[in-house]
Amino acid sequence: MRVPVTGGAGFIGSHVVETLRARGHEPVVFDVRADAGSDVRDREAVARALSGVDAVCHQAVTVGLGNGFADAAEYVSRNDLGTAVLLTAMAEAGVRRLVLAGSMVVYGEGRYTCAQHGEVRPGPRSVAALEAGRFEPECPVCGRAPASGLVGEDAPVDPRNVYATTKLAQEHLAAAWARATGGAAVSLRYHNVYGPRMPRDTPYAGVASFFRSALARGEAPRVFEDGRQRRDFVHVRDVATADALALEANPAHGGLAVYNTGSGEPHTVGEMARVLTDAYGGPGPVVTGEYRLGDVRHITADSSRLRAELGWKPEVGFQEGMGEFARARLRGE
Repeated sequence: MRVPVTGGAGFIGSHVVETLRARGHEPVVFDVRADAGSDVRDREAVARALSGVDAVCHQAVTVGLGNGFADAAEYVSRNDLGTAVLLTAMAEAGVRRLVLAGSMVVYGEGRYTCAQHGEVRPGPRSVAALEAGRFEPECPVCGRAPASGLVGEDAPVDPRNVYATTKLAQEHLAAAWARATGGAAVSLRYHNVYGPRMPRDTPYAGVASFFRSALARGEAPRVFEDGRQRRDFVHVRDVATADALALEANPAHGGLAVYNTGSGEPHTVGEMARVLTDAYGGPGPVVTGEYRLGDVRHITADSSRLRAELGWKPEVGFQEGMGEFARARLRGE
């Protein structure tokens, strides 16, 4: 297949390009960082890129929490307007297959079960609770801390920051495009992707990049809250394989298929910092008690649907992947 990869010069996109090429496809890089400087919001450039293609892999995105609400217009422009321009051009060009870089952030908090009240949905954590160091969400009925578990694709969505809102809007746009055109759309809801070529020293990168950048400066990684918040860290090469499998699959037309894309092995942020620090040989992590409003406490994936329906499985283990990441160059180094 000939497949434009938007964001194909970026962190995840560049690995998708390599994986597709290794599997015998013809990936085409479409990226503002490439020589052509292609912006997915440029209608004419997108139309040219879609000539003679079989499918699109949409990775172009502004990620992370950024700088609070000040970045809202830029997030919406790059993530949602860009997606709308791309989908419009696909409809006009007759391209009917899309794989979208989704995100677990659309869920908000993960799945919680109260011992007394069963499955519950805690609301956003208050500033007062965070300032007091009460980081665990509370049961909305009794106020006790519920147990967290794996979240499935059918869980209600609850985006809690601007980035999360734009990622959910991308899925809605893709679903509307699929219904209107009879196209087939797949959203891979990535969990915490890490690995070589992550960008360094930017407010838009993931926590693994923050820690690795600190180590490169000779500083101790600063772990927010108490370090016990749980995430699913999945290696970028495993994510790239998921994208390739989604492109090669035969999904149902006229709708959007959603798949969690995570390792299935939750780890705390503090544990990740320690493993990365040990592998790098730098100063040990420092737990600061700081917080970012809009962060969630626990969000870990149930990726069994992706395994069952597309035959995907992660190949890079946590220790191995973090060891490699400790030695890899970051983008910008």
